[in-house]
Amino acid sequence: MRLTEIRFSFFSILFLLLFTFSVESKTQYISIGTGGVTGVYYPTGGAICYLVNQISDADFHCEIKSTPGSIYNIDGIRKGELTIGVVQSDWQYHAYEGSGMYQQYGQFSELRSLFSVHAEPFTVLARADSGITHFEDLKGRRVNIGAPKSGQRATMEVLLNLYQWDKTDFSQVFELTPSEQAKALCDDKVDAIIYVVGHPNSSIKEATGACQTKLVSVSGEPIEKLTEQTSYYQKSIIPGGMYRGSDADTVTFGVGAVVTTTSALSDDADLSVS
Repeated sequence: MRLTEIRFSFFSILFLLLFTFSVESKTQYISIGTGGVTGVYYPTGGAICYLVNQISDADFHCEIKSTPGSIYNIDGIRKGELTIGVVQSDWQYHAYEGSGMYQQYGQFSELRSLFSVHAEPFTVLARADSGITHFEDLKGRRVNIGAPKSGQRATMEVLLNLYQWDKTDFSQVFELTPSEQAKALCDDKVDAIIYVVGHPNSSIKEATGACQTKLVSVSGEPIEKLTEQTSYYQKSIIPGGMYRGSDADTVTFGVGAVVTTTSALSDDADLSVS
């Protein structure tokens, strides 16, 4: 799955949301949960809201909300605090099935997907002087594992279980947001940062432009088994030359970004979801 395989049509989104929300004469307020402002979820939600709000003959208003990410967005949709959320495909799957970290909550069978947006590789960026060349080299290092309720944090915890590690296997663990992690890396406060995100990404570009860094491969037998045994993880490649310090392709795995809602929409709206 290469990053050029982007399934995103503004015209399709415009038609979908017009059909979905113009069936009611009463004003509809659409709230879209996204992610941090340096990620891809935020501008994706912004583009959707821009198109929706251009429909002059429809009585609704769309607003974008910056959130910690996928886990927060799923919780917000479940509680009715968000109309729509952009989420990672792995956590969408687990929420719907009531598996993984959602086992304690049971199935969220009302969860629905509207459309997929882009590929999101599991991205590890390390300082060039750290000696980190592969995921296993993170052991004993200072690592940012991501903010609570973010998809990157939840996916990192999947890998910790996969490798039978816990937080004590790192010399220091940080829970920085995407907007904080680039500076921390270049200030030598962490050796590596973790991000599940579409590329090119402004946070990764900020770090690679400000200090000497390199993308780290996330591959090998454990990852092979992970992608073979699950439908929501796939092999992924971050193309070489996209960022300074990483001229060759970086092999990793990843998920897809999915725009989700619930079956609580009207019957007419249900015709637009799958």
